[in-house]
Amino acid sequence: MNKMANQNHALEVKNLTKIYESEGVKVRAVDGMTFSIPRNQVMGIMGSSGSGKSTLLHLIGCLDKPTSGKIYLDGIDISKLNDDKLAKLRNEKIGFVFQIFNLHPLLTAVENVELPETIAGKPEKERKQKAMALLKLVGLEARAHHFPNQLSGGEQQRIAIARALINDPSIIMADEPTGNLDSKTGHEIMRILVNLKKKATVIVITHDIDIAEHADHIIKIKDGKIEYANGFRKKII
Repeated sequence: MNKMANQNHALEVKNLTKIYESEGVKVRAVDGMTFSIPRNQVMGIMGSSGSGKSTLLHLIGCLDKPTSGKIYLDGIDISKLNDDKLAKLRNEKIGFVFQIFNLHPLLTAVENVELPETIAGKPEKERKQKAMALLKLVGLEARAHHFPNQLSGGEQQRIAIARALINDPSIIMADEPTGNLDSKTGHEIMRILVNLKKKATVIVITHDIDIAEHADHIIKIKDGKIEYANGFRKKII
C-alpha cells in the first residue's frame, strides 16, 4: 500500500471528487477537494445542508468510494480498497460519533460501550474493564449500570463517545455530535472531544460556527468545494 508523503498527517486528501448521477443529471457532491489534517488535532468541517460535508465524511470514513482523487488515512491509500478491506480498516482505525446516539435501549451504559467488543468475541472481563475505564474518561463511571432512558441526551452522547473509543481508533469522526443537544450541553460534548486529541485525531462535521470554533482548524465547504480554511491554509491545504 502506498504511503502518504507526510507521516505527521492523520488524513490527506488530494483532488477528491464524488459524482452522483440522478435522472441523467450529474451532481458533484465533492468537487476536487485537497487538504490534510495533522495528527492529534481537532478539525472542524463546516457547511450548510447540501454543501457536501456528509458525503465527505462518508468518503474519509471508509463508508463510500470516491469517483476520483486520493485519500490517505493513517498512511494508507484507501481510495482503491475493496469493500472488505475498507470495512477492516474502518473497524480498526475509526471511531464514529453521530447526531443520533444509537444506543441499544435494553443494554446498560457499560454494556453499550463494550458492545463492539462483545460482537468481536473479546473476553468479558477484559472488555468490561476497558468499557469502565472509558466511562470514567467521559465522566460517567457512576452511571455505568443505568439504561439509556434513564440518562440525559448529553449523557447518552458521552456513552456514544466512549463506545467509539473501545477499539482504540487513531481517528474519531463526529457527524453533528451536538445536533440533538442544547447549547450548553453541546459545548460540554465538544470539550470532551477536544480532550480526546491526546488519544486520536478528531474530525467534527457541523453546521454551527460556535461548535466549530472549539477546533484547532476549520474548513468551510460550499457546493462541494473548500470555501476557506481559517488562517491555516498553508498548513492544511
